[in-house]
Amino acid sequence: MPNHAPLPQETIRAKRDGGRLPAEAIAAFVAGVSDGSITEGQAAAFAMAVFFRGLDADERAALTRAMADSGRVLAWPDLPGPVLDKHSTGGVGDKVSLMLAPIVAACGGYVPMISGRGLGHTGGTLDKLDSIPGYDTAPDLATFGRVVRSAGCAVIGQTDDLAPADRRLYAIRDVTATVESIPLIVASILSKKLAAGLQGLVMDVKTGSGAFMAALDDARDLADAIAETANRAGLPTVALVTDMNQVLGRTAGNALEVREAIGFLTGEARDRRLQEVTLALAGEMLALGRLADDPAAGRTMAEAALADGRAAERFAAMVADLGGPADLLERPDDHLPRAAVVRPVPPAQPGIVAAVGTRALGVAVIELGGGRRRAADPIDHAVGLDAVAGIGEPVDADRPIAVVHASSEAAAERGAEAVRHAVTIGSDPVAAGPAVIERRTGEAR
Repeated sequence: MPNHAPLPQETIRAKRDGGRLPAEAIAAFVAGVSDGSITEGQAAAFAMAVFFRGLDADERAALTRAMADSGRVLAWPDLPGPVLDKHSTGGVGDKVSLMLAPIVAACGGYVPMISGRGLGHTGGTLDKLDSIPGYDTAPDLATFGRVVRSAGCAVIGQTDDLAPADRRLYAIRDVTATVESIPLIVASILSKKLAAGLQGLVMDVKTGSGAFMAALDDARDLADAIAETANRAGLPTVALVTDMNQVLGRTAGNALEVREAIGFLTGEARDRRLQEVTLALAGEMLALGRLADDPAAGRTMAEAALADGRAAERFAAMVADLGGPADLLERPDDHLPRAAVVRPVPPAQPGIVAAVGTRALGVAVIELGGGRRRAADPIDHAVGLDAVAGIGEPVDADRPIAVVHASSEAAAERGAEAVRHAVTIGSDPVAAGPAVIERRTGEAR
């Protein structure tokens, strides 16, 4: 029987010229991405065409469904609680997933979180978890299911079985300057979430100087597009637009962020803005799963799970079940890698942090070795930034802008210079905006 699938180059040409792609053409192209018959150059060209020409609501839904159906779709019929998840569009210092998954698990939800690696200047949850010795971010699906059932949560990467088309396209987007396309972001996120068999999803859409959607209106458009597409696909979804005009928390860099997350869970230290975002997302997740009457009640449940240690216990169980140290919470500094050089970055003169070029700080972490220039690059999990000052905070010789963790003196010096250039120091008091800006449901405005 002849193959009537359109030629890949004709699909690319049609979108390049602003045409509307039929669902069957999208499905055929996605199938080719999945089985390797579409070349990397063709996939990159398609991504660039979509970047410039966009996709309408029907095309976006077709791309999402095709990518979700490119592999296995999970089901969880035997779980006694709702299957819930959260996804962030990416930021600098965004380690929320590390705390959020065990918090929701401690409150009766089940969180099979399929995460990604760093994109562009942002860090990836899997890269953070890879800094934990022994932690398996790529278990087989049987192990994944077992850990979700026993610990209540498991944060892993895409397996070959789940949304394989997205796995390939995700890596190509990272190195072809096509990360910021709303249709590609929507399809990438939701294909993984639909394949995971979720019953509720909360989106954390970042905006500001460290976000892919720097402008608030663009972040709103993305939040609405995701919520609309997900709800159309039968996945109840709410989106929160949150601030990324400064590092979220006090660290940026893989092992450093894991260490901060452990401190957060155990009550050792909790950055106020990081706590606000984490608890707001937890409240929404618990409400979507009908474990709480509304987001406010869900937030109260989440606070209780943090306060009595149940969330920390779930994190510890997840780490141990996926091959990590059983005593990571008790002895994190004995297990997490440390950089050879640690250097504070004092300001040129005392003052108050007036603005942060958050994207530039993310790039600085990559330059230190904590991220990738190319998809196959290795990562130094020990490097990054710690004790990062926030907007409105005073800095001087005793309270530096940040502390650089680097592999050498030369790298530390370059990192320190990048931090100084990224952070604006003034003399007048300044207030940071809210950490959680607004809630979006994708409904007509």
